Amino acid sequence: MKLPQIPPSPTLRLPARTLLALMATAASVSAAEPAGVTVDFSAPLGKMRAIHGINKGPLALGGLSDLTEPLKQLHPPSARLHDCHWPNPDVVDIHAVFPNPDADPTLPASYDFRATDEYIAATLATGAEIIYRLGQSIEWQKIKRHVDPPKDPAHWAAVCAGIVRHYNEGWAGGFHYGIRYWEIWNEPENRPVMWTGNDAQFLELYQVTARTLRKEFPSIKIGGCGFGYYGDFEGTTIKLTPFLTSFLDLCRRESLPLDFFSWHCYTDDPAEPVARAREVRRILDARGFKTTESHLNEWNYLPDKKFAVLQTNLPIEVRQRSTERMSGAPGGAYLVATLIGLQDAPVDMTNFYHGETQSFGLFTEVGAPTRNYHAMLAYARMLETPSRVSVAGGIPGKLAIMAGTDAAKKKAAILIGNPGGPEEITLTISKLPWENQTEAEVRIVDESHTLEPATYQTLLNSSLKLKLASPAVALVTLRPKATGK
Repeated sequence: MKLPQIPPSPTLRLPARTLLALMATAASVSAAEPAGVTVDFSAPLGKMRAIHGINKGPLALGGLSDLTEPLKQLHPPSARLHDCHWPNPDVVDIHAVFPNPDADPTLPASYDFRATDEYIAATLATGAEIIYRLGQSIEWQKIKRHVDPPKDPAHWAAVCAGIVRHYNEGWAGGFHYGIRYWEIWNEPENRPVMWTGNDAQFLELYQVTARTLRKEFPSIKIGGCGFGYYGDFEGTTIKLTPFLTSFLDLCRRESLPLDFFSWHCYTDDPAEPVARAREVRRILDARGFKTTESHLNEWNYLPDKKFAVLQTNLPIEVRQRSTERMSGAPGGAYLVATLIGLQDAPVDMTNFYHGETQSFGLFTEVGAPTRNYHAMLAYARMLETPSRVSVAGGIPGKLAIMAGTDAAKKKAAILIGNPGGPEEITLTISKLPWENQTEAEVRIVDESHTLEPATYQTLLNSSLKLKLASPAVALVTLRPKATGK
């Protein structure tokens, strides 16, 4: 059905205080030409995808900060449990759940599920689906305690089976959560902080564990391995590492379970995760893994493509500034632009790293939401209008726009991620699904705003001009004006 078109009217006027507030968000005058964006609400593009999963659960700092309520507002579709309670992980990891590596994995008494039970229950309370990473958290200290290859892969696999049994089949006073995704290890190529062994040792561990889990739990999804470096990315092509090539060849040759392939991407270009997603999908398909899901289960904004925050040899000021950029408006604009770009990418799930406190996270040390949290909140609110429509005028890597309506056609919204595009944007809006006058509300995330509303005057118009900082996020909500207002 063709939606009714709003007749054009003259210019859209703004209250002076709103115009000044919007203009104040621009730190400087951009030399770029104003961007012209067209939104056609009569051209459907299907449903928006809730792909804004996170890493970690809501219990931070050993439970000192409970982030359940703010995470609920994000409606995260999934939570990957990796680096939980880092830097002193006492939940989820194999050593935390199975403290004596020489114990009998068939005996409930060999396990200590108590803290992890609490952690998983809190994570489920946010509404997120669990992705359980079987393995260990990263170890930056010189002495490695838990990232060595297990002495007996079969014994280690039996421990993993005990964990699945506890959370899915009620074993050892457990639960029937029906956790679908079970990831074997994380970044086995990241040596020695994630794995001190060699390629062959890890391939054996994956083979034994994947077969053990498939035999006892045929309905779960088994995969891995959270690869951080899987090859040089040049243009649109990934030249696979010999290690990853060996891993994929082993899975194909031995018919090992690889229900999902997980990979990571840290960059400052929001177009790069999209390009990598396409290349990962091509590689999987070409090697016979056409039904294997693709999971980008670690990603974040990386200023200047450098892990400055992790480099202890750099001046503390440099590391602090990198952290501030990640959690501030640059990180927020990157986050939204990336999620919009990934809407059309061949990726099945993404998990932002991470949804907790500390560096890379969505919250400060004391649990206060940061700018990138508010950016993800804008994305979550955008999903309240999930019927996506056509948008033209975005700039790859610099300006991303997504628009849609709710099912009842009583509300429409436009989400803008502006990590490096023009500071003046003209939205040409056509064919909204109502004939009434329209109320337009703009909420902004930048260095001065955290999604507070700035409401426009209600007028019929097909053009809306915004002046945004770069970087910034804007959420424009459109509603028909009630009769009599």
